[in-house]
Amino acid sequence: MSDPVKIQIWSDYVCPFCMLAEGPLEQATEDLDVEIEWKPFELRAHPQPTLRPEDPYLPDIWKRAVYPMARRMGVDITLPTVSPQPYTRLAFEGFQYAQERGKGDAYTRRMFRAFFQEDLDLGQIDVLTTLAGELDLDREEFRTALEKGTYTERHQDALREAAAHRVQVAPTFLVGDIRMEGVPSAPQLRKAILDAQARQQDAADEPTGAACGVDGVC
Repeated sequence: MSDPVKIQIWSDYVCPFCMLAEGPLEQATEDLDVEIEWKPFELRAHPQPTLRPEDPYLPDIWKRAVYPMARRMGVDITLPTVSPQPYTRLAFEGFQYAQERGKGDAYTRRMFRAFFQEDLDLGQIDVLTTLAGELDLDREEFRTALEKGTYTERHQDALREAAAHRVQVAPTFLVGDIRMEGVPSAPQLRKAILDAQARQQDAADEPTGAACGVDGVC
């Protein structure tokens, strides 16, 4: 039997489409053997300015794309009023802390809901510490890790990995070796998983072949 299909998802906590991708992901992976790994990708890293909800761009894209998709999926999501939108470096350093303790996926999902359903500022250590506590992570240890930059280099390594994969869009899925950008439908994602599963099985079934030394001795 082949290994579980690995699904890597590069996302940013201020990307509404990343939160909306949760639904198709859950539907597509039901009853399939997969390993899901959320990965950091900063859409706008410091010092690049982040977006402001009072400017025309965000209300327009939400009206044209985010809200219609959310209605189709039955997802409660609202354009946050936090202005300017927070940088997510600290939140992602918190992710590294949570992931080290086996709670990376839960942390990611909590960040999405905190920003898009509760209008919380994910750039504030106090907010992040409270959310970490809700996940039964040690609040004081978590806060200290963020204040001291304990996970700064690990987060930078994660960003370098995203760059190595040429990630430029959030979300970006890598299903085995099948790349998908944006929010896929559940059938599209499920097909990619099954195709990747078939490739892995074919590779596992392939005979390795025998080999001998140059002197003919096996």
